[in-house]
Amino acid sequence: MLDDLLDLVPEDLRDRSGGVFYSGRSAFRGKRPLYLLGLNPGGDPIRQALETIDRTIKTAKARQADDWSAYADESWRGRAPGTATLQPRVLHLLSNVGLEPRAVPASNVVFVRSARESDLKREKADLLHACWPVHQAAIQALGVGVIACMGHTAGTWAREMLGAHDLVESWSEANGRRWMSCTHVGPSGVQVVTLTHPSIAAWNTAAADPSALVANALNRA
Repeated sequence: MLDDLLDLVPEDLRDRSGGVFYSGRSAFRGKRPLYLLGLNPGGDPIRQALETIDRTIKTAKARQADDWSAYADESWRGRAPGTATLQPRVLHLLSNVGLEPRAVPASNVVFVRSARESDLKREKADLLHACWPVHQAAIQALGVGVIACMGHTAGTWAREMLGAHDLVESWSEANGRRWMSCTHVGPSGVQVVTLTHPSIAAWNTAAADPSALVANALNRA
């Protein structure tokens, strides 16, 4: 199924800097309760101009290992796999909800890399129109019941595409800033859990761990 989903990526996006999926083939087989979404690939589209969407598609299709997760198996910033920046925090959340990272489909709402979120917003309508059909196909084929979104913008955009406007549950951090994470549901029944962003919020600390919110959504699904 992974190859079929990759084939849905529009041709006019493929020469742009970015990427598609953060999981290997195993995550796109059978039924999967959770789909993990960031907003878009981080980095600098100029410095990383050669790291195109087309290149990542070809890499994914050629990868021999079916069990693979960028969060667990990829080296970021020269660090050991799974240990850099937000990787340990994502792995912590998935472990807490009883899911193996290589079995969880993961991507970004938008496949195009940008240096700033504001750059992305200028193309929002076009990029959502181009990228969301890939996500929709994955959600339907895998029977996804819960989409966990990293950060407010990712959650807002996913909710817009699914019409998920009914608040189900909210949770706030047990610290001075009290940042909130929320679960919404729409007509399809798919729940969108909008989480704090693990690049800033330390999900692997008790005060900022939103695992229970995701676990509750999975139990309802």
